[in-house]
This record gives sequence, C-alpha cells and structure tokens, in this order.
Amino acid sequence: MANKILVFIEQRNGQIKRSSFEAVHLAAQMASKLSTGVEAIAIGNEIQNLEKTGGYGAVKVTHYKNQQLENYSASAYKDILAKHFIDNNFDILIISNTSLGKDLAPRIAVKIDAGIAMDCTSFSYENGNIIATRPVYAGKALIDVKITSNKKVFSLRPNVFAAGTPTDLQSEIEVKNVENPNLAEKVVDIKKSDSRLDVAEADIIVSGGRGLKGPENFKLVEELASLLGAATGASRAVVDAGWRPHSEQVGQTGKTVSPSLYIALGISGAIQHLAGMRSSKYIVAVNKDKDAPIFQIADYGIVGDVFEIVPALINELKKIKGQK
Repeated sequence: MANKILVFIEQRNGQIKRSSFEAVHLAAQMASKLSTGVEAIAIGNEIQNLEKTGGYGAVKVTHYKNQQLENYSASAYKDILAKHFIDNNFDILIISNTSLGKDLAPRIAVKIDAGIAMDCTSFSYENGNIIATRPVYAGKALIDVKITSNKKVFSLRPNVFAAGTPTDLQSEIEVKNVENPNLAEKVVDIKKSDSRLDVAEADIIVSGGRGLKGPENFKLVEELASLLGAATGASRAVVDAGWRPHSEQVGQTGKTVSPSLYIALGISGAIQHLAGMRSSKYIVAVNKDKDAPIFQIADYGIVGDVFEIVPALINELKKIKGQK
C-alpha cells in the first residue's frame, strides 16, 4: 500500500497554476482511498500563496528556493524533485500534464525507477490498487492502466479534475535554499504574444477553422470569445495557413484542452482535432456540413453558415449584457 503521495506544484512568475490545485485535490481524494497522506513540493524563487494548497488537501509544502530556479530547468527540477521524493520515502507522484509536466514527468519516472501513466482523465481503486484511465489512439479509445512498480507517477489532464472548494486550512511551509542548482538545461525567458487566455487552461474556448475562409474573419471568433470571457483557439489547418499563432492550436499536434465549454466554428472535426478537445464537458459546433465529424461528439450542433449564426449569437449576448 502507498506510503505517501507527493504533488508537484507548478508556478509561473511566482503564481501557482490552477492545474496544480486540481492535482492537490485529486491527490487528497486518492489519499482518502489509500489511507495515506499528501504533501507537495514547489521549485522556484518567490512563490505566492503556497499555504493555500492546504485548503485543497496538502498538509505540507516544501519550497526549494533559488533565484535561478524562477524559470523551468529540466535538469535542476528533475534532480531536486527526484532527491526529495526518494529521501522522504514517497511512493506516488502526481503532476499536471501541462507543457512543463509533459517534459518533467517522464524524466522523474526514469530517475526514481517508477512506472508512469500520462494524461490521466479518471481513477478507480481495486483492492488498494490504483487504476488510471487515459486516452489512446489519438483519443479514439480509453485504456485502464495499473502500474505494478513500487514507485508510481501519474500526470493529470488539466481542467478534467475539479479543484473543488478550498477549506480554510493552510499548509505547513518549509523553505530550503538551493545552492548551485544543475542548470545544464534552462528556460531563459518566457514571452507571451499578447494578453489572451491560454487555451490549455481556459474554462471556455471559442475555436475557428477553415470555414471562416480567411484570417480577417477571425474577428468573429475573437468578439464571441471576448463576450464569453473565453480563450481563442484554432484548428491545425488554420495555423498551418498562417492565420493564427501555434499557441492557439487545439489538437493532437497542438494543445489538449478540457474546458467546461468548447465552441467550434467552421471546424469539420478531423480526428487530430477531436483528440485535443473531445474531453470538453460541453461541445457546441457550427458547420454548414451536416455530416461533419464534429457533430458526432457535439452536445449541441447547429447546421448553418457561421457568418449568419455567429453574428446573431453575438447580438443576443450583447443584449443580455446590456451592450449595444
């Protein structure tokens, strides 16, 4: 039976990412099933609100601190996390399957000689064993995985596991200063192209495809997204055509998303795109082709011209918001 569960807390510019709170809450639920405890580890420089992880279920957070660790370093993060995991006799590591998590989780698994299940979307428990469910074959199927090694690593698909409502409990914080971190690999700088929401973390996403006919028509996507407080997404075909930046691409070769609401405008639904968004809680699709694959997974489908449907939807939303 597992001894202790460790959760990796991911931060960006000193701010804890929401997906890390989801990971802590899931770990707390797992701990209750396995009759064990949950601690967390954070690596960086100045990190705000670490004590709040206690409200999601972590009794303690160990903060490894160094100014040079503010940005991600695969070599340093791997060494620090693996040593902490082994020295403190943890058996399970939970990490969010963000861009950083996708890079770090396999490195850690090798370092600590652990089995790993990536991009998990649900868990069940049988006789003290953890059964992880994850998508395979570009999201066309789901597989149940039981890791038989003593040490286990699970990465969680962001936005799939609810963070829940935090309590007033606070984590114990232990700060450990790191001297001479291994910076063989390091992110030197992070630049955001604009102030738009990241599709990988957004709760609502409005995406556009080739049905919009040209980059100039993405103003419809942007206006609808603005009214809904949503992120703007795009299909691969649109990104390949240079209409939108790669940071907005949703799909197998882009970002995997799981928002509460995904609105697909003029997207036919190639399997590569569906692989990146089919786990969304609610999917709304607008397309002229009634046989478009997107309608096979959509909760609500509108067969019609996006240039007629979307302006009408925008007008109705403006009325609701009291805008002209």
